[in-house]
Amino acid sequence: MHELSIVCSIVDLASQAAEGGVVRRVTIEIGKLSGVAPDAIAFCFPEVARGTPVEGAALDIREVDAEARCDVCGAEFPTPDLLSECPCGSRQFKRLRGEELNIKSIEIEEAA
Repeated sequence: MHELSIVCSIVDLASQAAEGGVVRRVTIEIGKLSGVAPDAIAFCFPEVARGTPVEGAALDIREVDAEARCDVCGAEFPTPDLLSECPCGSRQFKRLRGEELNIKSIEIEEAA
């Protein structure tokens, strides 16, 4: 379950960003073809955050649909799975999005 190590990294980065404050919300983007299970991330987050500046923070997970641009015809098209092809029939394309895993934002309440 590599999601546990991913959550550990997210909590560590958010804790560092807090600089003595309290993290209120962490927003992440997970591409649908990233191989990362959003449910597993959500399940692990509260336990990993326990005892850190991230404890009690909301976790906002945004799933990103996969899209690509065809090298043959130039069309941009959805790629709901790894075996997708362009409507023109080509399998030569560059993935534009859908494989990412990003921390989009960290909301911090400064210490009083």
